[in-house]
Amino acid sequence: MAPELEHSHEPDAIAARLAEGPKPNYLPDAVYGAIDGTVTTFAVVAGAIGADLSPRVVLILGAANLLADGFSMACGNFAGTRAAREYYAHLREREERHITADPDGERNEIREIYRAKGFTDTALETITRLITSRHEVWIDTMMVEEYGLSAAHRSPWQAAATTFTAFAAAGSLPLLPFVFAVPHATAVSTVATGVAFLLIGSAKSRWSARPWWRSALETFAIGMGAAIVAFIVGYLVEKIV
Repeated sequence: MAPELEHSHEPDAIAARLAEGPKPNYLPDAVYGAIDGTVTTFAVVAGAIGADLSPRVVLILGAANLLADGFSMACGNFAGTRAAREYYAHLREREERHITADPDGERNEIREIYRAKGFTDTALETITRLITSRHEVWIDTMMVEEYGLSAAHRSPWQAAATTFTAFAAAGSLPLLPFVFAVPHATAVSTVATGVAFLLIGSAKSRWSARPWWRSALETFAIGMGAAIVAFIVGYLVEKIV
């Protein structure tokens, strides 16, 4: 039996799917924000606990880190995504100028690109002629093949919002036991955070070829490792100072 396909290959379905164009991917923003939010907030909590600070101080430090670091990450992602868009626009404008000033040279670049892919003789000349006969297709091809840049433009605002939302949502988990003053808040926070690491890691594996359990354990090890380091530092500093 043939494996189940992710989408239909009927002509109408193909046409509709291609008409939408490439879609921007914000999954890395969500994964990075969720992991970093949980890791850094729990590290602050662990460091404060290691220094034997009161639950009130733990909550203050954790909340301050959650909002400040989340905002900083979102702003950084916004700036980086906007810079990537500006870089794409700069290179595209340069290709426009090159095609206008030296079309034969740019045509030779297309020819060499497809020669490297194994096309020769008539097939090579045909594909070169077809691509360079359509101005926008010509530029799009150069952007992908020469610079490795996709036409799927990511929104700086959406990238920043995705990062901040994931950071705040995941990063709030280590703080909730202290917010509601539950008994044994430290133990509850540790267990909740560990479960969050496992869930984030296993969810991340859905978009990779790695087994879910390996991705989950990797994320768990990273997060708990950072928390252990923070706890030791907090403990040592409290003893020294």
